Amino acid sequence: MARKVKAWLLEPSTRWEHFRAVPLRRLWVLLVAVFLLFSVIGFYVDLVIARGRAPYVSIFAVAAFSGMNAILWIVVLARLSRIFLFALLVLQLFIGQISAAMANWVANSFNLREVPADSGINFAATGILGVVILSYVFFVVYIRREGQETFRLANELALAHGIQKTLVPPVTLRMARFEVYGISCPSEQVGGDLVDALMLPGGDAIAYLADIAGHGLQAGILMGMLKTAARTALLDAGEREPQQTLPVLLDRLNTVLPAVKEAHMYATFTGLRLGADGRVFYALAASPPLLQWHAEGQGLSNMEQAQFPLGLLPVPRFEGHALQTAPGDLLVVATDGILEVADKGGEEWGVERLKDVIAENAADPLEMLAERILAAARGFGVQFDDQTILLVRCL
Repeated sequence: MARKVKAWLLEPSTRWEHFRAVPLRRLWVLLVAVFLLFSVIGFYVDLVIARGRAPYVSIFAVAAFSGMNAILWIVVLARLSRIFLFALLVLQLFIGQISAAMANWVANSFNLREVPADSGINFAATGILGVVILSYVFFVVYIRREGQETFRLANELALAHGIQKTLVPPVTLRMARFEVYGISCPSEQVGGDLVDALMLPGGDAIAYLADIAGHGLQAGILMGMLKTAARTALLDAGEREPQQTLPVLLDRLNTVLPAVKEAHMYATFTGLRLGADGRVFYALAASPPLLQWHAEGQGLSNMEQAQFPLGLLPVPRFEGHALQTAPGDLLVVATDGILEVADKGGEEWGVERLKDVIAENAADPLEMLAERILAAARGFGVQFDDQTILLVRCL
């Protein structure tokens, strides 16, 4: 408990992350605006307490101290740990005494005399008007600059969404023995979900679904790299034994990804090799379960495998397996963005509810089935992550 309290005290407040993220070259405008706004206190003290008689230099000293105190609040809340916040709160208990002592010290050090009340009141009133106008100007400048930055980021985010849609369009593929459909619905942020399918020279096909951990441009860029690397690695897949295609693909991806990503990032992966002769091989890398709807028995089974994700750790060898299918069977993979949708009570939608939707709509066209799954998940809770589905029907 003590360790947790200490860690909490040493961490900055999370409510002021914006100011922590803003570079100082932009934040200084806001700090000046805050300094000027709270320097009004110095002139106010002259009007209310000194009745306009305080020496002008003393007024400026108290005004500067008040402005610096306001800036200190922003710095402590945004950049420093919470332990400094308690020190700052203690400081506020003595803020009046410190201001008075500073004003007296300035007056005594420079042998300053009181000014006439009328002149002092006019000076204080003019000072208040001046610093308020100046603070307003600096606030407007800061808002305008941040607005331009927000507009630029919005344009970049829209561009990233466009790139994501180009890289991850709805996937439709039909073979003599299989039908494939995949779709990815991004969240408000740029994500890293990927669904893809391609034909091999010998008539087989590869369908896979991958999920890059995290959000934002980094995840989106790594997703594009993974798609390029996967398609490149599959150029010679038609010449390899079908059962070795996916393990070799995972080995290659796990080898190349660490060099093009940050250390904490990784990818989960579910891959299927669909043979022209009807055989199916699959391989998993830390992915959600692969579900199979058995048309003959009208039941569902799921395949799971405890293998490491891609790009995180060296793995001696990834494994692939054969999958027995029959006409009418369905293979379904859904990413965490669907399975981990939660209601207001925190309960996740989960695999069992996905199985229920599949069982009720197994005969629907694949595109309609995907829509029903997405609608059921979104009706259960708010989407917070990319939602991606890969569906394969055995014909």
